[in-house]
Amino acid sequence: MAELCNQLADRKLFVSSRGSSSSPTKRPKLTGRAFYQNIGSPKHILAPMVDQSEFAWRLLTRSFLPAAQRPSLLAYTPMLHARLFKETQSFRDHHFQPTRNGLPPPHRVPCQTPSNGLDQLPYLDGHPTCDRPLIVQFCANDPDDFLQAAEHVAPYCDAVDLNLGCPQGIARKGQYGSFLQESPNLIYSLISKLANNLEVPVTAKMRILDTKEETLRYARLLLDAGASWIAVHGRRREQKGHETGLADWRVIRYLREMLPKETVIFANGNVLGHEDVKRCLQVTGADGVMSAEGNLCDPGIFAGEEGRRLGEQTGEYWKGRDGTGGWRMDAVMRRYLDILYEFVLEKELPRRLPLFIPANYTSGTVPSVADTESGPTSQPDLEPVSEPPTNNNQTPTSSEQQSPPKSRKHDRPSTRTTSPNLLAVQAHLFHLLRPLITKHTHIRDKLARARPGDMDTYEQILSMVEEVTRQGLVEYDDDPSMFEVGVGNEGEGERDDGEDEESSAKAVAKCRRPWWVCQPYVRPLPKEALERGSLQVGKRQRRRGEEDERERQRQEGYADGEVEMKGKGVREERDERDGVPREEMAREAMVCG
Repeated sequence: MAELCNQLADRKLFVSSRGSSSSPTKRPKLTGRAFYQNIGSPKHILAPMVDQSEFAWRLLTRSFLPAAQRPSLLAYTPMLHARLFKETQSFRDHHFQPTRNGLPPPHRVPCQTPSNGLDQLPYLDGHPTCDRPLIVQFCANDPDDFLQAAEHVAPYCDAVDLNLGCPQGIARKGQYGSFLQESPNLIYSLISKLANNLEVPVTAKMRILDTKEETLRYARLLLDAGASWIAVHGRRREQKGHETGLADWRVIRYLREMLPKETVIFANGNVLGHEDVKRCLQVTGADGVMSAEGNLCDPGIFAGEEGRRLGEQTGEYWKGRDGTGGWRMDAVMRRYLDILYEFVLEKELPRRLPLFIPANYTSGTVPSVADTESGPTSQPDLEPVSEPPTNNNQTPTSSEQQSPPKSRKHDRPSTRTTSPNLLAVQAHLFHLLRPLITKHTHIRDKLARARPGDMDTYEQILSMVEEVTRQGLVEYDDDPSMFEVGVGNEGEGERDDGEDEESSAKAVAKCRRPWWVCQPYVRPLPKEALERGSLQVGKRQRRRGEEDERERQRQEGYADGEVEMKGKGVREERDERDGVPREEMAREAMVCG
């Protein structure tokens, strides 16, 4: 690789301390706002995401900020299971890698000796020069398990967080995450155990409850137990999947107004783009804004004007003629793979052509992958990147008809890895490339067959992405109107906090970019999902709706079993006009449908 980009030319500073011992040292324990200020009062927070906020992705997210601003981004690890982390050495080694030799026993500071030497130097998670500030998050339902797990990671992080927000079925089964809401005494014990016994602060991430008053009592419980700050997801536990809906920033604002001023609060939810980060800070009054799904679709979401300006200079940040812009997917994928090569695999970066910039080429001179196959910077044995031709009339030969289909299992490379950084690559690329692979399905199919650790396949996918991006950029220069989408008037049909509760159409139009540009995925609102048939009302909700309807009719004077008639149908009106008496048919005479 020539370089990641000009603005990352100084990223060698990230590993400048790898040649010398950087053992963790005992430090005074600060809590609350003093702790928040000590780590730089971060406004931007990368949320904890199961198997998705690992070291490489955290480093990628920070890389879009100017070098001096990277320490100002606070990041969380993926959620770790406290009991498994405490009990199982292999689980610790696979999921948290501060040194090459794994985690030493708690309360034992690793030192550089002839026997362990390089094995105990900083490696990935919690690296002092490129992965701080860092919060390690656990799910737990036993205070002792929580404390013992936290003691393993305390020397390599700035704080430990308790997950009180996971709404998934596995959390219900394991009795952790948001399903601890009904156990306030247990929550208090979990937090206070660490607040009183751990050398670093403890924090908590929560969801809002049914009312703002209940949410306030819940937040006070966490703070009284010893949480140094609270991160508040503005959705209830039931809001997930197709029922995710909108986060309620008004509740977070209510917490900000009702809790003491020194309380540190992070807001989470409805953050699709960088402009939402600023708006969330203004509306909620929170100290910082946390992004999860928005970051998965666009890891440059926290890059401010200076970061985007540097991106424009290198060609990584694309800007359209209508003023909209975003990070190019091919450039972001390059960065991501280069981080994996350099930090996780510790291999030389592959040589590639410079990033394609339309302004550098005149008409008829646009290079393609085919032009570079014999050059010194090409990748060997690249597959074709164009859409495969389809011929529905083509008849297979007799040999093709007789030969049995090849087993895909045997065609797959035998690469196996336990590294969380390599296991997460495929899922990250599906999020990142979603609009592109929706249009170019041959790339989607190639990505679906990729295996963890198979970097050759990912290099081939990168070449395919770069090729179609070249084509898209050239097409845009020829006719920008094909890609530009109008956006509705600001404030039209919006709630007080800027969100439209009825339709996601405006958000989709506002966020839409050409398919080669990173952009958020806007989920349809529950009402839209119901109309489209992608969401069905469950039995419990249907029963509750029927009970509410019966109660409403009872209050309005309808007797039990009596049905409210909204109006006369065509048949009733005709019978009444003709003077024919209305007779009920026997139940046996009725035909379904």
